[in-house]
Amino acid sequence: MRKTTRFKQMLASNQLEFICEAHNGLSAKIVEEAGFNGIWGSGLSISAAMGVRDNNEASWTQVLEVLEFMSDNTSIPILLDGDTGYGNFNNMRRLVTKLEQREIAAVCIEDKIFPKTNSFIKGENQPLADIDEFCGKIKAGKDAQRDDDFSIVARTEAFIAGWGLEEALKRASAYHEAGADAILCHSKISEPTDVVAFMKEWGDRCPVVIVPTMYYNTPTQVFRDLDISLIIWANHVLRTSIGAMKDITAHLLKAETLRDVEATLPPVKEIFRLQGMAEYAKWEKAYLPKRAAGGRAILLAASKGTNFGNLTDDKPKAMLEVEGSPVIASTIRRLRDGGIRDINIVTGYKPEAFNIGTVKYHHNADWEANGEVGSLLAARDALTGNVIIGYGDIVARGFVFRNLVKAEADVTVVVDYKEPTAKTRSSVDWAKVTPERVEGVMKLDYKLTKIDDALAPTDASGEWTGLMRLSEEGSKRVAEELAALEAKGVAVANWSMPQLLNHLIEAGVEVAVQYIHDNWLDVDDIGDLSDLYNF
Repeated sequence: MRKTTRFKQMLASNQLEFICEAHNGLSAKIVEEAGFNGIWGSGLSISAAMGVRDNNEASWTQVLEVLEFMSDNTSIPILLDGDTGYGNFNNMRRLVTKLEQREIAAVCIEDKIFPKTNSFIKGENQPLADIDEFCGKIKAGKDAQRDDDFSIVARTEAFIAGWGLEEALKRASAYHEAGADAILCHSKISEPTDVVAFMKEWGDRCPVVIVPTMYYNTPTQVFRDLDISLIIWANHVLRTSIGAMKDITAHLLKAETLRDVEATLPPVKEIFRLQGMAEYAKWEKAYLPKRAAGGRAILLAASKGTNFGNLTDDKPKAMLEVEGSPVIASTIRRLRDGGIRDINIVTGYKPEAFNIGTVKYHHNADWEANGEVGSLLAARDALTGNVIIGYGDIVARGFVFRNLVKAEADVTVVVDYKEPTAKTRSSVDWAKVTPERVEGVMKLDYKLTKIDDALAPTDASGEWTGLMRLSEEGSKRVAEELAALEAKGVAVANWSMPQLLNHLIEAGVEVAVQYIHDNWLDVDDIGDLSDLYNF
């Protein structure tokens, strides 16, 4: 149903209807979400939001621009407070045309002289428009409309200007005969006396609209008994926002901190929701070029490091510095170069030692008792979408991360195929891969079959580097497997990452392999730290 038709039906309804003021796209959306069936595009509020007076200081085209945002952001009808029509009959004709183009349902014009002054500012001294001239303006607007359901509400200021009931009735009758779809009877006294007197004489000739800003103590049932068609809450959204803005700015100036107020405010993501970012994300997928999604990274950095002596007395090995930069910072830099901006670090030992900015921290409080999967579970909320998972003490060349970001499989691991050297470490995650790697062949469909530190190096296809990537579906599958294991009472938090990978393989998940040769470093002892100088 068109907005114009919906508003016309509100005017003709056999029950009292309500619309609420809004002054920009955001407030209009809030009014709609509150449940109102219509919006009052208040001239006072729109001009105040611009920081100018309600004296036609904002041009009608500037008002029109605000209305366009309001209309685009909502699905309910808008009644514009159109002041005097912004000029004579010709201005009125053009205004109606432009309002219809922006799907504005109706306009209310008042019988004062352009430029107008707000009714509550010395209203008794404000001259009223000539009746015949104003009726001509109404006729011009009705002749200009292309939509039969577009409505013109004629507002008489006779009570405001001190003319009384007789003048109000005379003007309202003339405006109705000129084609007005409804009459707005305005009053600024604190009792509904004017409106009651008007309705007793007016009867049901056409719908009547009121704005009970000044006679706000009147029970709403009084208006129902009078057969009022529509009530406008005219400026209360703006007034509320002014109060809230004054309160928060005064507090921030005095307190110099957000600590006491942040929890009381709507989160920033509520702004994004009102702006329609969910809809944007949908069309972003439809229209933007398909690029490899960087996603996020989870770096497991909970361990202390047992091979560094007193170097790790006050910090974990991931935060040991080489040339002034922590070990983990190298990985973060290369991840960002590869297009990943959402970095999550899982801490354990000495979490206060981590001082890297623009990352998210998750803490594994049981880091001494549980395994690497326990750290992964500590960052469970980050285990969604495309995720690279790695150890905090692993450093690799930039191309390793760039290639991993582009991986198409649901689960992909990086394996180093170099031959074992004389240097031995306490534990090596040997990987068995099928098919056997063919020298000189750039790419085959390699799949991981097993990771086991007990494998003989000669039986292994290479060494797992501690780096892996999950696609959106892969993350979902891993999260489901972990949840299922926990539900069975399996102490999965005590598992290592190789145990998790082996479980996935046994559960039928294909784990793809990207081969590299060298170009990475597992910082496991002081010697590895020295190797970083040349890495």
